Amino acid sequence: MENPHDVSVYVVRRILREEGYSLQANRKVKEGGNHPDRDKQFQNIATTMENFMDECEPVISIDAKKKELIGDYKNGGREWNPKFIPVDVNVYDFPQKGGYKGTPYVIYDVANNHGFINIGVSADTAVFAGTSILKCWEEEGRNTYPNSTKLLFTADDGGSNGTGVHLWKVILQELANRINIPITVRHYPPRTSKWNKIEHKLFGPISINWRGVPLDSLETMSYLISNTTTTKGLTVACRLDMREYKRGIKISDTRMESLNMKRDEFHGEWNYTIFPKIE
Repeated sequence: MENPHDVSVYVVRRILREEGYSLQANRKVKEGGNHPDRDKQFQNIATTMENFMDECEPVISIDAKKKELIGDYKNGGREWNPKFIPVDVNVYDFPQKGGYKGTPYVIYDVANNHGFINIGVSADTAVFAGTSILKCWEEEGRNTYPNSTKLLFTADDGGSNGTGVHLWKVILQELANRINIPITVRHYPPRTSKWNKIEHKLFGPISINWRGVPLDSLETMSYLISNTTTTKGLTVACRLDMREYKRGIKISDTRMESLNMKRDEFHGEWNYTIFPKIE
């Protein structure tokens, strides 16, 4: 057998190009198994949002952004600094003893292009989600929508406000009782979270604004979030929440049955309304 000829990398590149090849990065397009009613649910969400906004009722997108290490850790991207004087950060991204992880719970007012973010340092639970929403409503929502008679939330399928979280529905009942307004929820189908408006309307600009800047303190994180803007008029308010939220709170079947909740005929697990009730 003859020995193969040595070929330089340049020749290989030329041959590949001639054959129609090029260097390409991976493309994120596979969402996993699509639910057969995926498109119908998207249409349902769009129609409900349009109806609420036509009536000048609040349409709110909600979700928790991923936890961020607080400290001298590398943050992806680049930031302007004096030449040859980069910011020094830790070599390893190991959490420091006694340090924090900041969890932003995000509430986005679709009609007004305004975000309200509650940064927690504890567990991302349904109670944390409900506390964040209530704080947003009491500080801003009831003044922005003083005559509102109903409220719409769009949310992902999973997480602390997911379809299968019983505690989430109990928290919604408590919230509806507190503000005395029925709350309608529309969940995005499984594995379609990137279509939630909060992802590209708010999460994207926040990530761009703090890229290359170490989140060395909760105050830095809060400052960068609250100073996030876009050319389309995005504004953001930010608060810190140092409370401890417990995991593993169990909800009994009796408690679930007591909820004043009406499920829609079309995928009641995704679409439902919780009405206020007198306890």
